[in-house]
Amino acid sequence: MIVTPVYWYQAPSVLKLMIDRLVCADGGNPDPTSTGGKDPARAKELELKGWSYSRHLAGRAFGVVVHGDAAGTENLRRMLTDWLQDMGLVQAGYGAVLDRYVGYYEDYATSHAALDRDLAFQDEVRNVARSVVNAVTLMCEGRFVQPDGDLPETRPK
Repeated sequence: MIVTPVYWYQAPSVLKLMIDRLVCADGGNPDPTSTGGKDPARAKELELKGWSYSRHLAGRAFGVVVHGDAAGTENLRRMLTDWLQDMGLVQAGYGAVLDRYVGYYEDYATSHAALDRDLAFQDEVRNVARSVVNAVTLMCEGRFVQPDGDLPETRPK
């Protein structure tokens, strides 16, 4: 579950760093030593030979909550959801994604107070977490079935 504010229509820099590092979880180079460090020629050669994309996180459930005080929450929520789905993760239900404005156009200095007052938003966030927990529980029991889970990828990486 990712819970994040929106900064100028984008993810905060620490979230962007996490996204960049999770490229390996989507089946990046399985053996970083095979390129001799950062030798671009060897890296290109290895990639063109092909390797098995392991997709370590595929099939796992996710939830996303994005909040902001002025603009950009929907765009960031869509971007994060698209990214997670591109790696094969599964949205943990309709209620597992949320974008909301908290303290809409109020003073930034007191935005924490707006969050404290917004009990409905806090409950919505709890429901996202509950959706993820429910999906994981069903997955562990073998009862959460992805209709397309056994279809082959048409255009594998």
